[in-house]
Amino acid sequence: MTPRLSIIVPMLDEAPGIAATLQGLRPLAAEVIAVDGGSSDDTVAVAALHADRVLVAPRGRARQMNAGAALAAGEVLLFLHADTQLPPGGDRLVLAAIDEGAAWGRFDVRIAGRSRWLPVIAALMNLRSRLTGIATGDQAIFVRRDAFVAAGGFPEQPLMEDIALSARLRRGGRPACLRARVTTSGRRWEAGGVWRTIVLMWSLRLRYFLGAAPERLARDYRHARES
Repeated sequence: MTPRLSIIVPMLDEAPGIAATLQGLRPLAAEVIAVDGGSSDDTVAVAALHADRVLVAPRGRARQMNAGAALAAGEVLLFLHADTQLPPGGDRLVLAAIDEGAAWGRFDVRIAGRSRWLPVIAALMNLRSRLTGIATGDQAIFVRRDAFVAAGGFPEQPLMEDIALSARLRRGGRPACLRARVTTSGRRWEAGGVWRTIVLMWSLRLRYFLGAAPERLARDYRHARES
């Protein structure tokens, strides 16, 4: 029997951690599709041991997730970052929300790491998402396939693709905001400095809402992370 839920995991140079992410999905009643964007390490070989399918697609999280969605068999799609773990029973929680009438939704998020500010960041992310009806990829967005197709999938832009998809989906209804928490790595915040990363991401998001091109934002993001 084909599972109702397909989980799509975009990857790029995730060999050290991808096994743990995919192994965490084994108990779930879901098809697991890992989509690589041209890794230079052993990501594909490691993922092949744990995922139902491993694809290679043009680099870019949006392109990779769209490629996985195109081949997924499930009527419900869940997009999971490679450094994020679903809570126990995450598949049942998603399908229950869909069966109760939601077209799409997301989980609350917990950010794992050393900084004492990471729980504060996560709490603000969850609150902001509830108030705005906008979800981020860190929150493991899930969506009925028909709603995803009607929204045109992820816009194939280099940054803010999750924000753009959320805005499209929100036109058809607000998301189901699940209280159960996914756990995502705090490496992005800690590597760049927690407060420096907060300021960077908020400034990029503000510029995006004011109309800045995602391509320009992606260049500025890379430059800031490398400096």
